[in-house]
Amino acid sequence: MATIQPTFDDIWRLFQETNLQFQETDRKFQETDRKFQETDRKIKEMTISIGRLGNKLGDFVEEMVRPAAVRLFQERGIAVHEVHRQVVANRQGVAIEVDLLVVNDEDVVAIECKSTLSVDDVNEHLVRLGKLKELLPSYADKRVLGAVTGMVIPDHVATYAYRQGLFVLAQSGESVVILNDAHFQPKACVANRK
Repeated sequence: MATIQPTFDDIWRLFQETNLQFQETDRKFQETDRKFQETDRKIKEMTISIGRLGNKLGDFVEEMVRPAAVRLFQERGIAVHEVHRQVVANRQGVAIEVDLLVVNDEDVVAIECKSTLSVDDVNEHLVRLGKLKELLPSYADKRVLGAVTGMVIPDHVATYAYRQGLFVLAQSGESVVILNDAHFQPKACVANRK
């Protein structure tokens, strides 16, 4: 049986067909890459939108808690002379932001407001409380207490915050309440050591 040898034209045609297939594959890869880039752009836009929504929900929680803070803390024997919103301090590259600051002659209560409160949020707030006297020296002679609140507070997070000595504020019906029982003793925060 004789083997047919391909001619130059046969090889040239095969080369051209292969080249067309490579070009088509390259076009498909470029199209897929463009789709991935478009999807990535949409995901980034969605992430920004979700972040903005989370911030707005946090602002809503602040506005819900701020008017109730006076009543809530006075009911717990903590007088309230001032309530400050979104307090920011920055000294020597160290910064904190406190959502709500409730102040009297002896105490300052820093309140962290979240749409959904997590254990990480509680831990971050504890660190923030440890920096408060250093970064806001006008409160250096005051007892620093902490509180956390959120639209959604999982039970385990509320328990954790309670055990850390923080007040836990939550919505109950149409008002805001302190979830901590009557036996709760808040822990005064001590400054973080560098």
